Amino acid sequence: MQGFGNTRSEISINTLGIPVIAIGIPTVVETAVLVNDSLDLFISKLQDEAKSNDYLNNLKEEDNYEEIKQALIPEGYNLIVTPKEIDQLIENMKDIVSLGINKSL
Repeated sequence: MQGFGNTRSEISINTLGIPVIAIGIPTVVETAVLVNDSLDLFISKLQDEAKSNDYLNNLKEEDNYEEIKQALIPEGYNLIVTPKEIDQLIENMKDIVSLGINKSL
């Protein structure tokens, strides 16, 4: 299994010749995902205030990710972002994963 946009060889039974358990922790997100989720929240807020709007109802039911991504790519705005506290998040996840592995063994 490979990470987002990762071109390195995978670590698996196919490449190592032994069984492998891979644990992936997502640490980045595309701008298009953030925009799509934000759009859904915004539409929900408008729906709550308007009480009824067929256009907004239809828009919210659709997955707009691909359209948003296609709009962002030509402008160079479909960035891959990570939270500013990524170092602390990685440290916490490392502790959680290692504790889980140690307890299971």
